[in-house]
Amino acid sequence: MRIASAIGVSLLIAMVAPAVAAPAEPVTVTRYVLPGGLRLLVREDRGAQVVTASLQVRSGARYETPDTAGIGNFVQRVMLRGTSKRSMRQIIETAEDMGGTIDASADVDYAEVRGTALAVHNAELLELLADVALAPTFPADEVERERRLIATQIRTRADTPFPLGFDTLVAQLYGPHPYGLPALGSKSSIERLTRDDLVAHYRRTYHAGAMVLAVSGGVEREAVRRHAERLFGKLSAGDAEPTAPPQASPSEDRRVLDRPNQQAQILMGFLGPGIGDPDYAAGKVLAAVLGGGMAGRLFIRLRDDQGLAYSLGVLNPSRLRPGLFVAHMGTAPNTAETAERAMRMEFDRFRAGGPAPEEMARAKAYVLGNLLMDRRTNARQAWYLAFYEVIGAGWDYPDRYARAIEAVTAEQVMEVARRYLEHPTTVIVRPRP
Repeated sequence: MRIASAIGVSLLIAMVAPAVAAPAEPVTVTRYVLPGGLRLLVREDRGAQVVTASLQVRSGARYETPDTAGIGNFVQRVMLRGTSKRSMRQIIETAEDMGGTIDASADVDYAEVRGTALAVHNAELLELLADVALAPTFPADEVERERRLIATQIRTRADTPFPLGFDTLVAQLYGPHPYGLPALGSKSSIERLTRDDLVAHYRRTYHAGAMVLAVSGGVEREAVRRHAERLFGKLSAGDAEPTAPPQASPSEDRRVLDRPNQQAQILMGFLGPGIGDPDYAAGKVLAAVLGGGMAGRLFIRLRDDQGLAYSLGVLNPSRLRPGLFVAHMGTAPNTAETAERAMRMEFDRFRAGGPAPEEMARAKAYVLGNLLMDRRTNARQAWYLAFYEVIGAGWDYPDRYARAIEAVTAEQVMEVARRYLEHPTTVIVRPRP
């Protein structure tokens, strides 16, 4: 199964790569720095009939505190609810008239305003994006409306076993580090934040030195530069870099939550390398060996061989630093203790023996295949360019990362496993007795 999976992913890469790497006309990326410091990245794909723009800033959970948890996401959502030129309905209608969409959100390391349109409307798309990003009015009634929606989402996550377990595990794993804060915020923080708090956060965040605009699609780079300079060129550079967050420090080894659900959820987490760390690529291969699809070691050993899991996988989301590994399993209540011991045993066994050659081949193909597939569209290309530039890794980081994945050795994977997979933090969400 493992060898067949690796061959399948390799064939997928072979079929897809020529279509992406050798288009009818060359695809180029050009980087500009506008007056004030905003970085502009233009990916010209003359054969494309659409265009996507991603405007990202340094925001999100990494820059928040327990008192302000969720403010980045809150601000982004209210920004779409009205500007000095347009109401929320007019914003949506303007995007639809261009054959596209517009949206905004925040994650742990960044916040984004993004839009798509037919390529012939690329100048109008940039103008709409600038209107949302530079002239939001934060209407008081819309702030309250969004507050209620976010509060509902927070309650839903707290009532759903897997999100509850994941949020609890991340909070325990990171301790005082802001990565442990929920991106949506907490009930108390969302209730406490005022309109003035949102406006103040927006003004601190949206300055040229912290912003990256990436445009990908059927555009001409100099025309995009002229439009962007007209719209964003007068922005001030802004303040210095934010201060470094406190060190991550796991606060508890194991926690059990009783909830009225049918399955038991087992989540076992470890801190890991972050983007740009020397062993980041080896960590990605490690995660794929253990939990990359149905051919991952944990899936084969715990689900196929022992029949302990309904669902199983390993999450290794990209973070600046530190990163994390989270293994998760859905199992029957009466097998939860056995499943937990078996999962821990597999981590210990891997640290002692490392990956087999066929596991390395499959894991590399899995990682590279997912990277390739995720970058097929102009929307994802724009996101990749903006994200890696705004966090400081550089817009071309994905290509360097792909080469690093190809060069990873079994010895490097085993070294990462021994360094990080020793003391798990565990959360069990089990049916209430």
